Amino acid sequence: MKRLLLGDEAVAQGALDAGLSGVYAYPGTPSTEITEFIQLSPLAKERGVHSRWSTNEKTAMEAALGMSYMGKRALVCMKHVGLNVCADPFVNSAMTGTNGGLVVLVADDPSMHSSQDEQDSRFYGKFAMVPTLEPSTQQEAYDMMACAFDLSEKLQLPVLMRVTTRMAHSRAVVECVEVPRQQNELNYNAKASNWVLLPAFARKRNEVVTAQQPLLEQQAVDSPFNLYQDAPNRQLGIIASGIAYNYLMECFPDGCPYPVLKVSQYPLPKKLVRRMTDDCEAVLVCEEGQPFIEDQVRGVMPGNAVIRGRLTGQLPRTGELNPDLIKKALDLPVAENFAPCEDVTPRPPALCQGCGHRDVYAALNQVLLKYPNARVFGDIGCYTLGFLPPYKAIHSCVDMGASITMAKGASDAGQWPAVAIIGDSTFTHSGMTGLLDAVNEGADITVIISDNLTTAMTGGQDSAGTNKFEAICRGLGVEDAHLKVVVPLPKNMDEITRTIEEELNYHGVSVIIPRRECMQTLQRHLKQKKAAAKS
Repeated sequence: MKRLLLGDEAVAQGALDAGLSGVYAYPGTPSTEITEFIQLSPLAKERGVHSRWSTNEKTAMEAALGMSYMGKRALVCMKHVGLNVCADPFVNSAMTGTNGGLVVLVADDPSMHSSQDEQDSRFYGKFAMVPTLEPSTQQEAYDMMACAFDLSEKLQLPVLMRVTTRMAHSRAVVECVEVPRQQNELNYNAKASNWVLLPAFARKRNEVVTAQQPLLEQQAVDSPFNLYQDAPNRQLGIIASGIAYNYLMECFPDGCPYPVLKVSQYPLPKKLVRRMTDDCEAVLVCEEGQPFIEDQVRGVMPGNAVIRGRLTGQLPRTGELNPDLIKKALDLPVAENFAPCEDVTPRPPALCQGCGHRDVYAALNQVLLKYPNARVFGDIGCYTLGFLPPYKAIHSCVDMGASITMAKGASDAGQWPAVAIIGDSTFTHSGMTGLLDAVNEGADITVIISDNLTTAMTGGQDSAGTNKFEAICRGLGVEDAHLKVVVPLPKNMDEITRTIEEELNYHGVSVIIPRRECMQTLQRHLKQKKAAAKS
């Protein structure tokens, strides 16, 4: 059965057809569509596949590990910076091992289209000593899911699968199986001494996992996803991984005249690399992301070959690859480029017309005119656009949940006023612990939880804390007298500015919750109501 699928959708369909019992994820571009596809899948609904969003990536990883413990197949999805959030359970999952298959899908974002950095998740796979897969086509992304689950159960290790933005968000025809695999039955084969990471038990598991590494490397050598394609012209050899292999093949529609080593399964298949470095005068390494392969080739097995790639300037050190960049590295003619039209005015991103965040920033800026040394610590979400004109309202944005803890640290240093602004989904993702720290120390900060009732930046997914924020804040110890809810509308500007100023001048922890539904989800809900009324 053939289907036209995004790379993300190919991953999702591959997981479902491999007998998936649960997907666990927090929305993050470019990984979001995987979970959304499963949520809408008739097969997933028929089989009762778990697909509700998790509060953050750490809770997602731990829940998936629990499903694996019970013998069923689980998928965890996130963007690359989300892997930092779940690094503790991810690395430790190699120590516990798996029972049911466990695949950790990470979508990296080279060129930082919607991210804070260009982190390359392959380093995490090497660090945790687990197999890593990197598809070069949508078909491979689909096929790899069944192989990944089988490999996880065979080795009793989690498997990391890495895609990048272009793979995740481009479409291709994918050949899917006609009959999906059945889900695993519950089993109780998980060995307690493996899953209780007391030092005495963990040391034994560490020896087992370390001893498995030669096997993992041999499996990479034998993998159908790693191919050595010989050719007569051995002045140059090319190592290409993931989507970079796709770009390379676009450069040579009639076939590459040089030997090519396609790498899509790690650990790095050193035996195949040595063959190339022994046979070729020079080797060009084409990989999306950081010089992960190039570093290893250069460090331990160059032979007599000259190693070229991102570190030597043949390919750019930062940003995404594309066929033209590879052509330049190979001294091939590049397609003509055209300068941008001078008549087109640049349109930087901006908060939607009517967005409640606009009214929050307008009020905050009005109040802070009286406090020239005020500092506003921002967070990850569409409200980060408050840094741009016309608001220019925030002074920092580092990672999920950092606004509250940075405001607390600034207050500890003597800063006043110190304001944190954080979105509703980000607050439940990783802001609650920072607020607890602030309450426990009586920090002199004002926290604004700008609640638009959804996870807006990634498309309007459910937010874990909707209609619970006042209860959460009270539970963390915020005093009722300094827990205020306002409706961010122009007509309420006097009330909002008065509330902000009052709480700035309260020398303790205060929380203000401006609450109004996101304009995008509001329009969607209104359309749904009209459609329901007509039917």
